Amino acid sequence: MKMTSIYKLLAIALVGWSTTACNDWLDNVDNTSKIDDEATWDTEEHIDMQVNYFYGYINSWGVFGGGDAGGNMIEAFCDALKYNHEALGVRAKQAYQYATEYDFMSPSQNALSGWSTVYTQVRYVNQFLNSMKQFSKFPADQNLLWEAQARFFRAFSYFHLAKRYDGGIIYDALPDGPNKAISTKEELWDFIEQDLDFAIENLPSKWDATNDGRIDQIMATAFKCRVMMYAERWQKAYDAAVAVEKSGRYDLVSSYASATKGGNKESIIEFKYDAMNSPSHSFDALYAPVIASNTYQFGSCGVPTQEMVECYETKDGKAYDWTAWHNGSKERPDYESLEPRFAATITYPGSTWQGVVMDNSVEGPNGVFQEYGSAAYGWNKTCTGYFLRKLVDESHTDLKNTSSGQTWVSLRYAEILLNKAEAAYHLDMAASEYQTPMNKIRARVGLPEKTSTGYRWFDDYRKERKVELAYEGHLYWDMRRWKLAHVEYNNYRCHGFKISNGEYQYVEVDLDDRVFNEKTYVFPIPHSEVINNNLLNQYTQWQ
Repeated sequence: MKMTSIYKLLAIALVGWSTTACNDWLDNVDNTSKIDDEATWDTEEHIDMQVNYFYGYINSWGVFGGGDAGGNMIEAFCDALKYNHEALGVRAKQAYQYATEYDFMSPSQNALSGWSTVYTQVRYVNQFLNSMKQFSKFPADQNLLWEAQARFFRAFSYFHLAKRYDGGIIYDALPDGPNKAISTKEELWDFIEQDLDFAIENLPSKWDATNDGRIDQIMATAFKCRVMMYAERWQKAYDAAVAVEKSGRYDLVSSYASATKGGNKESIIEFKYDAMNSPSHSFDALYAPVIASNTYQFGSCGVPTQEMVECYETKDGKAYDWTAWHNGSKERPDYESLEPRFAATITYPGSTWQGVVMDNSVEGPNGVFQEYGSAAYGWNKTCTGYFLRKLVDESHTDLKNTSSGQTWVSLRYAEILLNKAEAAYHLDMAASEYQTPMNKIRARVGLPEKTSTGYRWFDDYRKERKVELAYEGHLYWDMRRWKLAHVEYNNYRCHGFKISNGEYQYVEVDLDDRVFNEKTYVFPIPHSEVINNNLLNQYTQWQ
């Protein structure tokens, strides 16, 4: 079971997972396909190939795969990222519409739904497990290894349903028809936890070198830590974090800029891409800054906001005073005084990208400013005065002809430390129990310790988590699980700097106030699912 085979078998499967609706597979559970064909159980290699498909789930819900937010970066649904395009569509006005139009989300329209993708993925797992029971002649211990991986990925998929809906339809086997009642949220969390516990119990503590990257006990435990955070099962989240910590397998890398590169001691669960073959992705072509010496028709469709920039402390751990620039200033902000994660995350005016100093101004040419709403599209432009650096491959220069191949790190050790801190806080443990893990993360970038306690510490923690995990797909979901989105994502607009002739003008990059409808803490069940399942009723607030 070599990991090289896992990634070479995914390109076609990913298309199927993203386009097959739930009822499509409910209506065709008896059809014959290669996953339940008796012939595939003749050799261990054939079975490994089927299991390898499940590893594509890591990609499908990742930032490079785009499944978590309908092709958008989820940060565009809150205050951290702004798409330059005023035209309708994905990676354009769509996220802005969800953020500004009170009733834009509906049972018939929800780019964040995830419902059909989850149930398609669950179907593949259950079909695999069903065919194992029918056809496998392999020893029980070998079957357990395959089943444990499959059930981990069933939990992985169901997690993305649980964080969106008030429960879900639980399938632990292939359904015998389209009608089944929805389970409660707690029942769904129980089911996910049971699958993860099965995986933890039956996976090896560590695979051999030829299987490096496969899910093992510690990796499954790390993911359980995340899941239990969302389920608010704080003791279990804390215990899982401690288990990962005690394993000694993972640690923070010395450089924050390397933390999301993959293939290092900080990366716990990752998905490798291959730019020259398959699967690859197009993140650079979509988000990389475009400079005069490396012209390209597209690029930099989404850019960081001033709101995100103002979350960064100075190198000595103090708040930077932006007051003067909110009124406009001919003086350049002292960006270099900000802590190291800022420069590793955001390409700012005066920073260097691919060997040139970035202007990010109206005059350009290395980073050109364009006011939001002044044109339908803003390719190669910035409406905030910034570009995204984190996750982008600066060495990738042929954006037109070459795909991207950087690894997607789905879960890294820094998150485990943050999760441990948050769980300890909610468990009312001694202050050192929640201060120490967060301060370890701050120490990596040379920041002083935070010694606050109680709710003041939680405010510090929220900002720390936002900065440390920036653009990795956490912020929007964190604000939802904390039930703070309706408090902080209402009646505000995002901002940036319009730079012209050396003057920094603080400008709104939204044309409307942003709103968050409290009922969207629970997403509406897709209308098509309610129509086709006689035992499924729409949530009251969405009827």
